[in-house]
Parts: sequence; structure tokens; C-alpha cells
Amino acid sequence: MRFVLSTALLFGQSVLAHYKWPALILDDVATPDYEYVRLNTNNINPIMDINSTDMRCNQGGLDSGPQTSTATVVAGDTIGFTLSNSISHIGPVVVYMAQAPGNPSDWDGSGEVFFKINEWGPDFSTGTIEWPQLGVMSYSFKVPPSVPDGYYLIRIEHIAVHNAANYGGCQFFIACGQVKVTGGGSGTPGPLVAFPGAYQSTDPGILFNDYYPPPTSYVIPGPPVWFE
Repeated sequence: MRFVLSTALLFGQSVLAHYKWPALILDDVATPDYEYVRLNTNNINPIMDINSTDMRCNQGGLDSGPQTSTATVVAGDTIGFTLSNSISHIGPVVVYMAQAPGNPSDWDGSGEVFFKINEWGPDFSTGTIEWPQLGVMSYSFKVPPSVPDGYYLIRIEHIAVHNAANYGGCQFFIACGQVKVTGGGSGTPGPLVAFPGAYQSTDPGILFNDYYPPPTSYVIPGPPVWFE
């Protein structure tokens, strides 16, 4: 009986530690859940198969585009995503964009189309690794000022590395928002990557031991940030 109770408690704690990104933040105001963010079908649970197409927009995110509206944002504006629960796992936050060939509601984001616009990793200023992401309930970032006008998917993820010392133990909490960018420029975003494909299970930021020996550096997965 004691073993069953402990397992239940651990399962409950694990579920409570999970989260999702349900809404955009526009003009410092959170929009309704799933108005501009594609609905996922795995609730607050992470993606763990790095080779799955669910790495693109989360489980169910490739099917829910037609039910999702598209927000208009201005290049250079600060926007963001809300979280359903505070981040309770260690790991970085990463943001990508991908320009759709037309209406983003009808697009699956396939191919080498994603470019990284923002990343937030650990802090080593105290001499040890610290993760300032813990406890946050939202994340905001700037749309690159020179990104060309057009329709885009904005892909946000928290890469949870608390169990990443084990091969395949990394967890990905992902969402895709749909936006139309206006007031943009003539920049050429890149490098462009595909999901799946941008990450490998052996990347140093994905197969990563946060505990011992104490890390002195961390390499955020994916390409360098493009921001002009």
C-alpha cells in the first residue's frame, strides 16, 4: 500500500510540474486561450520524441490551424506567450518564426523554414549554473524589426533538462501562434531549420547533466539567433 501511495504522489507531482503555452500577449494584454495559438491535444504534457512531427507545433498542433485566428503584429513590437502553470523544470526558453506561403491556418510548417529569434538560457554569474526561467508565468520577446511583412508561425518552447542526463529524457513544451507581420523590413532571416531535424538527441544542450559534475557552460540547442 505504501508503494502505491508513493507512486500516486509522484505521478501527481509530475503532472503538476507540467505546463502549456495557451495564449499570445499583445500590447501587454493576454489574449483568450487558443484564439491565436494552435490548440494541442496532449494538455500539459511534453513532447519527448525528438524525431516526431509533434516537435513542430506540439501534439495536435498541425491539425488545429484552421480553428485558429491570426493576430496582426508590427515588426519591432514586443509580444509574448502565457503559461498555464509556472515553469517548474530547469531549461531554456527558445522562440522561432517561420514564414508561411499563404494563410498560416492552412500550413503545416514543413521543411527548412524556421529561424530562431530569441533564446533565454541559464545564468552563470554566481559561478554556478542557475535557471531564471523557474517560476515564470509568461515570456515576452521582440519581433525582429527587419523581418519581412507576411504571415508567420511563431513557435515557442521550453526545453526541460531536469532528466536530460538520460538519453531521450529531454522534455519539450511547445506551442505555435499565428501572426501577420506588418511594418517589416527587407531582412533575410536565417539560418533556416526544420522540425523535426533541427535538434539531435546527442546535442550538448539536449543530452545534458545539470547535476554532476557541476556544469560550467550550456549550449542552447538549434541555430544562432537571427535578429536585425
